[in-house]
Amino acid sequence: MPPTTPAPSQTKVYCDQVQLLTRGKGTYEITGEVQRIVDDSGIRRGLATIFVRHTSCSLVIMENADPSARTDLHAFFEKLVPEDTPYFVHTYEGPDDMPSHIRMCLTDVDKNIPVIDGSLTLGTWQGIFLFEHRKASHTRQIAVSVMGV
Repeated sequence: MPPTTPAPSQTKVYCDQVQLLTRGKGTYEITGEVQRIVDDSGIRRGLATIFVRHTSCSLVIMENADPSARTDLHAFFEKLVPEDTPYFVHTYEGPDDMPSHIRMCLTDVDKNIPVIDGSLTLGTWQGIFLFEHRKASHTRQIAVSVMGV
């Protein structure tokens, strides 16, 4: 008698959003909120996609144990893309307008993280952070989709 093949698993998609109020430039950890969405999805094996719906902030996976790593990241971006650069034309919303867009392009607005055994498969010292590039506080929308079984 031939071995039986298990029935194919039904792939599921679960979507939710996180709203985050920033206090200006800096990194804001959202790992816990994303893991909560994964937990709510009931998906045990699959992929979580995190997407920030703005052009002046981004998402980074960064060390979450020692805050000085993020302090250095912030300082590096201040030097890499300084405000008040004289040749920037897109400054309608202030001197941090164009630098915020460039910083977003140099990082990214989405991340894909495997889900194994119902957990985000991050390294020991990795966290998911919203990287706010504007001086003023903003309400940011982050969409999360979890797909799998």
